[in-house]
Amino acid sequence: MTTLGFVGLGHMGGNMAARFLAAGYTVHGESRDRGHADELVRDGLVWRDTPREIAEASDVIFTSVPDDDVLESVASGPDGILAGLTEGKVWVDVSTVSPRVSRELAERVRALGASMLDAPVSGSVPQVQTGTLTIMVGGDEIAYARVEPLLRELGAPTYIGGNGQGLALKLAINISLAVQMLAFAEGLVLAERAGVDRKRAVDVMTQSPIGSPMLKARAELVLDPPDEAWFDLRLMQKDIALALDTARELRVPLPSAATADQVLTLGRGLGYERRDLAALHEVLAHLTRDAIGAPA
Repeated sequence: MTTLGFVGLGHMGGNMAARFLAAGYTVHGESRDRGHADELVRDGLVWRDTPREIAEASDVIFTSVPDDDVLESVASGPDGILAGLTEGKVWVDVSTVSPRVSRELAERVRALGASMLDAPVSGSVPQVQTGTLTIMVGGDEIAYARVEPLLRELGAPTYIGGNGQGLALKLAINISLAVQMLAFAEGLVLAERAGVDRKRAVDVMTQSPIGSPMLKARAELVLDPPDEAWFDLRLMQKDIALALDTARELRVPLPSAATADQVLTLGRGLGYERRDLAALHEVLAHLTRDAIGAPA
């Protein structure tokens, strides 16, 4: 059976590794915070100290990291993934990073005789745990065919095209994620200001034509904010910034993404950056209180 390696064992990467362990795969893992791996090690994960060791020990390497800088740091240097890659190995990056940076890194991987796929996912922790992620894959189609059965353990993969194209589509999807949540929050604050009970409004709105799967999943988080975010405002704004940067390169206007970016900036300024995206409702309610000097 294929030996797997994971660099990054946070909410997403850790739950992905757990699914593969449960399916009987040998999984090696490394993370900046060893505490993220303790439970996985008890379940059979083989701990490695560096990304290079992960690459050396694994046939297929997964990375799940927050941004371009961290991806570059785990890739490069004497202890990085590139130092441990050899011909025929496949690196699957499930992070949401810049398509340009991913393409440049894929070229460096290709020079080693290995393959790199960008495979960002749409969904959050519940979808990882149930194996229902939507996975968009860019890169070499032969390499994709090799790892498709692995990706099906996590959800529904689709081959999109060349390197960077999976990421471009993921950013396109995340524009809607931010804008839908913002529009839902706006409508809910308006209904509450008019005297409508919050829970009743949420129930009716999510059962109406606007009730997308994402909004239905986050409805309870609006009513009862979680202690631990599925996807926080800081990471959401990182993705919107990537989308805006990509749009500038392609000369594409993104007016709703630009508006979402402004509200996310306000939310982070109010101290919500580690809160789940559902906290956009609280951000707008806070702004409403400030605007009229009365409780929302």
